[in-house]
Amino acid sequence: MLLPRIEKSIAVLVCLLAMLAWLPAAQAQPVLNLYSARHYQTDDALYANFTRQTGIKVNRLDGKEEELVERIRNEGASSPADVLITVDAARLEMADKAGLFQPLGSAWLESRIPAAMRTPNWAAFSTRARVIVYHKASVNPAWVQTYEDLAAERLKNQLCVRSGAHPYNLSLGAAMLAHHGEAATEAWARAVVANFARSPKGGDTDQLKAVAAGECGVAISNSYYLARLMRSTKPEDAQIVRSLGVVWPNQKTWGTHVNVSGAGVIKTAPHRAAAIRFLEYLASDEAQAYFADGNNEWPVVQGVSIKNPALEALGPFVADALPIGQLAGNTALAQRVFDRAGWR
Repeated sequence: MLLPRIEKSIAVLVCLLAMLAWLPAAQAQPVLNLYSARHYQTDDALYANFTRQTGIKVNRLDGKEEELVERIRNEGASSPADVLITVDAARLEMADKAGLFQPLGSAWLESRIPAAMRTPNWAAFSTRARVIVYHKASVNPAWVQTYEDLAAERLKNQLCVRSGAHPYNLSLGAAMLAHHGEAATEAWARAVVANFARSPKGGDTDQLKAVAAGECGVAISNSYYLARLMRSTKPEDAQIVRSLGVVWPNQKTWGTHVNVSGAGVIKTAPHRAAAIRFLEYLASDEAQAYFADGNNEWPVVQGVSIKNPALEALGPFVADALPIGQLAGNTALAQRVFDRAGWR
């Protein structure tokens, strides 16, 4: 009777030892804690591909930019966040000024991403242009060849825009400040406000729809919203696109304003190696193509092959060469200028 009991005890002990041997391996599975303010379903494939390539599991927490920044600040040194990824240079700079990021220190990123598209603590991985859209039946495209043209009196009651407090418009204001200075930018903003067809409201897609419906003649929009409508299979979206004309602004002067989507490594990141590897993956040809083909953004890495019919149809353009760090640094002043001008 004693022998079976001993054998049973040995069997239980062997099972326990096997479990204990397995636990460290499971706990050692590499992970990346990603705080994301990019709300695009197409990014799911982007992150899944990173896991397939590296074996690093991505734990993603989605939220609004300000909420994620505040959460990381409140979590302090115990924050599980490794990477913050978001849209707009102003938001990345806000996180950096809040002390959230650490230096990237990656020779690979420096070799892949143009200097104008990165700072020491964060980098851009995709770009989107701020285009002028007009109603084909009522507006002459010659009237809206530059951002400065939006202030012309002939566009009185013709302009639809989203809030002046939105980072997309603040970044455009920051670019205007860099090129024209504070006094000229404020005069421009006041004239733009005088041309509003209605009070600012909605997002960029709402502005495109308003132009197509004849509610206004001209709007400003990020390019990927337009490309999304161009790729839609819905008849109503196709009708909107047929009503719209598109201008790459300032092609003969300083170029079309572009903004970015980018990321940085959190200063207290518990998995720094995985975080750097993730950012380096975002700069790979494959990931860069995901940004373009999946969400209608342009890669920041030069020479990446993309297959996006909407971007191809929009054609090439000259982009503003303003360093993204300088652009981000001007947004606080842009907000003050817009407030004084009444662009709410």
